[in-house]
Amino acid sequence: MAREFRTLDKDLSRVTNAEHAIMQSARPLLRLGIALIFMVAASVTAASLFAGPSSISVVAAGMAVAAYLALSIGANDVANSLGPAVGAGAIGMTTGLLMVAVMEVCGAVIAGNAITATLTEGLVGNTLGQGEATARMMLVALLAAGTWISFATWMNAPVSTTHSVVGAIAGAGLATFGTDAVNWPVLAKIAIGWVASPFIAGLIAAALLALLRNRVLRREDRTEAGRLWLPVLVALSFGLLGAVGALATHGLGPAAVVGIALAAALPGWAYARIRIDRQIRAEKSAPLAMKELLALPLATAAIVMGFAHGANDTANIAAPLTIILEGNEMQAGTVRDALVLLVAGLGIALGIVLFGRRLVHMVGSRITRLNPGRALCVSLTTAITVLGFSSLGLPVSTTHIAVGGVFGIGFYREWRDRQHPKSRAPLPYEERRRRRLVRRSHVRTILGAWLITVPASAILAATLVWIGGF
Repeated sequence: MAREFRTLDKDLSRVTNAEHAIMQSARPLLRLGIALIFMVAASVTAASLFAGPSSISVVAAGMAVAAYLALSIGANDVANSLGPAVGAGAIGMTTGLLMVAVMEVCGAVIAGNAITATLTEGLVGNTLGQGEATARMMLVALLAAGTWISFATWMNAPVSTTHSVVGAIAGAGLATFGTDAVNWPVLAKIAIGWVASPFIAGLIAAALLALLRNRVLRREDRTEAGRLWLPVLVALSFGLLGAVGALATHGLGPAAVVGIALAAALPGWAYARIRIDRQIRAEKSAPLAMKELLALPLATAAIVMGFAHGANDTANIAAPLTIILEGNEMQAGTVRDALVLLVAGLGIALGIVLFGRRLVHMVGSRITRLNPGRALCVSLTTAITVLGFSSLGLPVSTTHIAVGGVFGIGFYREWRDRQHPKSRAPLPYEERRRRRLVRRSHVRTILGAWLITVPASAILAATLVWIGGF
């Protein structure tokens, strides 16, 4: 009898393992199923509320494709805000994804309405108002941008979703209306920010890390240096994040933005000073103390950048979708505008929760190793660069900036290691290569994706126009 029970236990164990294997293999299908349900629900809602008999197909297709683009943007862009915090261990993956998803929806609904028309009016404004032709052009642009972003996410390449949409709209406009459809000076302006921002972000991140090392880590009295400089860095972090959040509302003047930044910086300084004094009394180790001190600023950075992303990047979805609806004689209205923003925000949030983990791991840990201090430098860099370029009126990609900051941290650490006194014998080339702190394969993949994002999405959109005969 005992032997029979042991055999039964083994059989039950095999069944349990099989069930676990089935559940694991079914997870991707479950995520895809949820995404499809969201797309269908958005499409049916829009068609039932706004479409007439003659326009139901274009409206339903436009809303479904917009929902797909929103899911793609959420999957790719979450790494901008969450990667440094997760890579440094300041926040858990699941908690971070849920927090950023909620803030994306808040940013879209609260502050997303101000810029929904800016993207298309500046880029292809002379082709608007052409009725069904404009609507079909925007439908193709949404589909092309979503396809390219999904492909980049599958390739573990964090690309600019804004540039993907810009390229797709330009390509669709070019193929539909000819060369005069595209505002080439605006496209050139976008390219300036596209090229310059990641290099500037890398330099700023390296400079901040050098400042942290020279003012705190390399001092004889690290405790006193930390009490002096770490509160300054934390206060700067909170102040810059306050400014980013204020700018995301799109309705505040410079004085109000500066006032909010100062109001956020003072509590940040007080929090850091009190926390450091407690850690000194508790005699905690330096790594643990740094992790505990910077956990709140890094989590706050993820939340604020998520809100700002929701407020700004909903335009990538809402502007073309609004033009599709207007092209089918659906005039502006509170319900329509609210639905557009809600679909954009919810789609981005769902993309974050369902598909965002891979690129968060890529940015947070696979390019180079981040600890809390380095992650804070990346977050500060992102806020500084976004504010600087926004003040100049240059559109930039938070993806390029955040990843550029990570590159800057890694390459600075490599440069610093090479500057150590040459007291040891020179290492063989293979050993030097093995000790590189930035993974070159990821660098090549990401830079390659950056370079071809605009032309690839433009060519894809133009190809879809020609295939579809639009």
